[in-house]
Amino acid sequence: MIVGVITAHLSMQGVTSLKGKRSIVKSIIGRLKSRFNVSISEVDHQDSKTSAVIAMAIVSNEARFIDQQFDALINFMRNDGRFYLGQVERETFS
Repeated sequence: MIVGVITAHLSMQGVTSLKGKRSIVKSIIGRLKSRFNVSISEVDHQDSKTSAVIAMAIVSNEARFIDQQFDALINFMRNDGRFYLGQVERETFS
């Protein structure tokens, strides 16, 4: 069993309220969860209006599959347009 964890820092310029930020974060979490079948949650910067940190986990028996999913997740988030994708940390544990 191999576990992959990816942490992504999101920056949302022009968002002026926590309500606006949360609607974006909730939307991206729902879209990633349904499209890629990952476990996902906002893990840091919950009280910040312009930034968020989300973490996703994937379990598989192939490291190659996890790497492909990570690449697809990153590309999907980069193409969203509602936020800037900052630092991304990828880890795999076997």
